[in-house]
Amino acid sequence: MTSLTIERAKAALKNAFVGDALAMPVHWFYNPADIYKTFPLGIEQFEDAPPFHPSSIMSLHSTQQGGRANKASASQKEIVGEVILKGKRQYWGKDNVHYHQGMKAGENTLNACCARIVLTCALKGYDETEFLNQYISFMRAGTPKHPDTYAESYHRVFFANLEQGFPADKCGAVTHDTASIGAFVSVTPLAIVEAARNTALNDIKHLCRKHLFLTHPDQSLASVCDFYVELIYKLAHRQDESPKNMLEGIASKSAGLNLASLTAKNKSDIEVVGRMYSPACYISDAWPAVLYFAYRYADNPKRALIANTNVGGDNVHRGFVLGAILGLMHGTEITSWFSELTDAKKLNSLVDSLDVE
Repeated sequence: MTSLTIERAKAALKNAFVGDALAMPVHWFYNPADIYKTFPLGIEQFEDAPPFHPSSIMSLHSTQQGGRANKASASQKEIVGEVILKGKRQYWGKDNVHYHQGMKAGENTLNACCARIVLTCALKGYDETEFLNQYISFMRAGTPKHPDTYAESYHRVFFANLEQGFPADKCGAVTHDTASIGAFVSVTPLAIVEAARNTALNDIKHLCRKHLFLTHPDQSLASVCDFYVELIYKLAHRQDESPKNMLEGIASKSAGLNLASLTAKNKSDIEVVGRMYSPACYISDAWPAVLYFAYRYADNPKRALIANTNVGGDNVHRGFVLGAILGLMHGTEITSWFSELTDAKKLNSLVDSLDVE
């Protein structure tokens, strides 16, 4: 391991959690005007989750399985409240409840908390069974070990299947939003740690695909994941090549996107991520959006994360991935923000153990 590769990897891991926490208060605000109505200057720093969420459709989501709510089955167990998210069921089924209600400035969302489990496992030497055991124990804890109220569809369907007796490594299932950017939150620390350890690129791709399929068994998503892993690897190990050139190459191969041409048009961020590309979670739009922000604001990581946050949509999960890419590009964390994360000390200790072999 070279010291430069390690510094890039550590910065990527730290900035990923920053990107998540920054966007948390306005996660899934689908009208950017609502962001500025709630926060007149937009999001420029960590903020508490506001009590009112103008775009929330949490009331439509199933608490018994993945996806949207159908007519409740009396024989089917309540996953939300009984199995996971204990004590949080009361917030589901109501209009305009914030997905991350009650969360404070600098706290990380559930998917980022799960990424910490992956990071812990990766640092010890990733083992699928160990990850699943830790994930299941974490999610089913009697007293929640995280501050979040919402669990994406993939968590709910996983635990619904687990309750029905499926083996843990077969509990992942496909729902309408399986192919989403949120899947890459879990992959990110594994890919970064393995890249820092100089594992062969094809081996990292294979490992990350296997991990991805535990919770997101979707072939189209896995194909994009391969490109994401390739970008992480190349940015971590680059010598003289420009990071922007690497972004251009991956964007062209993975999304048919010409980043130089797109940014030369000087459109507003909302025109690009809001009109050209949906700000929603679906990977077909979220992945080009991440590459766009990384390229347009390549020289200013803070501005990149602020821009991503203030277009709304699935900005939290885009922010985690974007933060990781920016960390690899610059090799330094955004110290002023990282130090304000609620779990900064624990994260710092965990990330710094990457030095120890």
